[in-house]
Amino acid sequence: MEEVVVKGYRVPKSLLYTETDEWIRIDGEIAVVGITDYAQKKLKNIIGVELPQRGSRVRKGDSVGVIESIKAVADLYAPVSGEVIEVNERLKEEPELINHEPYSGGWIFKIRLSNKDEVKDLLSYEKYSEKISRE
Repeated sequence: MEEVVVKGYRVPKSLLYTETDEWIRIDGEIAVVGITDYAQKKLKNIIGVELPQRGSRVRKGDSVGVIESIKAVADLYAPVSGEVIEVNERLKEEPELINHEPYSGGWIFKIRLSNKDEVKDLLSYEKYSEKISRE
């Protein structure tokens, strides 16, 4: 996975991003969602994840879960609208996967897109890199 590094944070070029630090990988009508390297480093040691409900319908921007660290609790937001078709069950026992593998084993959920036009509102790796370089 080709990536850039911005202020010490990895930003894969093949993903799209939100202003709230989620990443999304789109494969047809299915999207995989997680939180960025930037977000997991800000949270520090992740100790728990409240996953979205499988089969639930979510709207772009909805809070769909919670990530708990020793430092803070952060909401997880849906980057697009659709139906949650799978959640990463491993995170129930190994929430630290988000810290160790934010872009691979630490993915959080998969969603079947209901409105592909919403993808246009997501940030490219260039725009996301600009965002975190300002913070």
